[in-house]
Amino acid sequence: MQIILLEDVKSLGKKGTVVKVNDSYGRNYIIPRKLGVEANAANLNDLKLQNANMEKLEAAKMASAREVKEKLDGRTFTVRIKAGKDGKTFGSVTGKEVAKAIMDEAKIEIDKKKIVMEPVKALGEQHVKLKLHKDINAEILLKVEEA
Repeated sequence: MQIILLEDVKSLGKKGTVVKVNDSYGRNYIIPRKLGVEANAANLNDLKLQNANMEKLEAAKMASAREVKEKLDGRTFTVRIKAGKDGKTFGSVTGKEVAKAIMDEAKIEIDKKKIVMEPVKALGEQHVKLKLHKDINAEILLKVEEA
């Protein structure tokens, strides 16, 4: 019996793949638990349409990420933070502050989770990596100044 998996099944495969299983395993375990459906013509056609739609959405996300990369790559953004006499900062600059600086200066909204950096606890400049898509990264220069 052939089954189209609706969920990832540890011993069989990933969601959306067509696998061959024993008839009793398919009817008594996979189908009742909604882990998969029988691979008939209608379900295979639905799977093909879903895959085409997912590819279309992925291409749109990739194009959007490339566009953002072109706008941000190599730019310098400034964040101001309180500092003491010897340049020692009170607190640190995190991804949240960097995302706010990008929004204020470039008018581009970036999720703070896409900013790959350790908290900055010193004044100066630092390169910050932005993970815009699984294959597309941008790098900006973060300038930390005293407020």
